Amino acid sequence: MTPKILIHGSGHKAASWKETISSMACSENIICPDLSSILDGKKASYENLYSAFVKYCGKFDGPIHLCGLSLGGILALNYALDFPQKVKTLVLIGTPHKVPKAAFCLQNVIFRFLPKSMFEAMAFDKKDTFALGNSMKSLDFSGRVNHIACPTLILCGEKDKANRKSADYLSQNIKHAELNIIENTGHVVNEESPKALAKILDEYYRKNP
Repeated sequence: MTPKILIHGSGHKAASWKETISSMACSENIICPDLSSILDGKKASYENLYSAFVKYCGKFDGPIHLCGLSLGGILALNYALDFPQKVKTLVLIGTPHKVPKAAFCLQNVIFRFLPKSMFEAMAFDKKDTFALGNSMKSLDFSGRVNHIACPTLILCGEKDKANRKSADYLSQNIKHAELNIIENTGHVVNEESPKALAKILDEYYRKNP
């Protein structure tokens, strides 16, 4: 059975998928890597994280299903572009096709005033969160997304205003992509609407086993 790899965002850990998975009927062979763990002590940067993610995915024989939220979606999108033969399906949740610099700058200002303890529930500590964010400012997949050929599902919470335009862009520029806007939900779909997400993923994986 083809592995389903669910990748969390920078503000959460692998456990953020727990309720979604427990609500899925097709929950076999699901793997949720912890991004800080696969970085394996290397300096926090997008280049290092993506390299570690490529190495992680390379451990699986044959094709894989990739499903990513936010930072996890960026990693999944990047991998699908670089290794199209490895990706059977792609699900992107609240994923920007290019990093919004103004929003990142505002986020960094907010993060700067948060105590270190606030980062304990996040994927990376305060220092690494800043380092990773700063290394992502120039990411832009606008000119490449039309090369995605695998079945692709674009998901976005109705209240996730920051990523709604990107969801529309991705669905319009990736061949045969499907778009699903999840009602009464913000950015962190897997925690805010886990049962609705589980139902969507079950239906998608039944169509694309």
